Amino acid sequence: MSVKHPIIVVTGSSGAGTSTVKDTFDQIFRREGVHAAHIEGDAFHAFDRVGMGEAIVKAAADGNDHFSHFSAEANLLAELSEVFAEYSEHGTGKTRHYVHDEIESRAFGRPPGTFTDWSPLDPTSDILFYEGLHGAAQTDTVNLAQYGDLKIGVVPVINLEWIQKLHRDQNDRGHTPESITAAILRRMPDYVKTITPQFTYTDINFQRVPLVDTSNPFISRTIPTADESMVVIRFRDPAGIDFGYLVSMIQGSFMSRANSIVVPGGKLDLAMQLILTPLIKRIIENKKRAG
Repeated sequence: MSVKHPIIVVTGSSGAGTSTVKDTFDQIFRREGVHAAHIEGDAFHAFDRVGMGEAIVKAAADGNDHFSHFSAEANLLAELSEVFAEYSEHGTGKTRHYVHDEIESRAFGRPPGTFTDWSPLDPTSDILFYEGLHGAAQTDTVNLAQYGDLKIGVVPVINLEWIQKLHRDQNDRGHTPESITAAILRRMPDYVKTITPQFTYTDINFQRVPLVDTSNPFISRTIPTADESMVVIRFRDPAGIDFGYLVSMIQGSFMSRANSIVVPGGKLDLAMQLILTPLIKRIIENKKRAG
């Protein structure tokens, strides 16, 4: 953690909705005049798309049917740790971009499924913002959780997470339902081993819970809407959180535990704005005081 060069982490699995949370942070950054450097978790995959396919085949031949992007071995976690450490110390580091589709290919001039070159983070940034799979991951050799000054977990209940992934990967990335289901099954051991433990170390977790039947996510025709959901917001340390203010400002909200508030799904952006804005302002104020 660093007062002079703070790091904000948003972490969650594929299909969890971290991109939506990122959009809210971007709104806050613009409104508050915060200049953020960005790192996408996909930038630290160890393989491009072709290489990952080959690595999966090789792992299966070696008896490992569960090698996936969730696996620590499929990502450059040591290198990401080095970037976090460098940024927290000096406000510098490097990243790159993973090109997901044809639209990004035209923007970056690289084929889909490949990476851009490594480039330096903007040394004038106020803050580093990470969004991806492993922002608070811990392994036998890497502890990424130690660097985040504010760590956010995005954790919809698992059936909803699968529905969101199925719809995104079919509609936006052209994958078949069968290939997406196979990926979910392949990732499950590392979901339990690598992804889930992060949410013990996150400062705030946002968990969307559908209010409609999602018993079989693999046949769901639509994603439950915000109005068909509630969001459980859990604070690791509730000290200093004005729950009375939040409940009064967010219609339909209530406290479910001493460290948790439940809000209607349609009020999530408002809740995030009310909760995150003062936290970000405090981080920036502490940075300025530290010189």
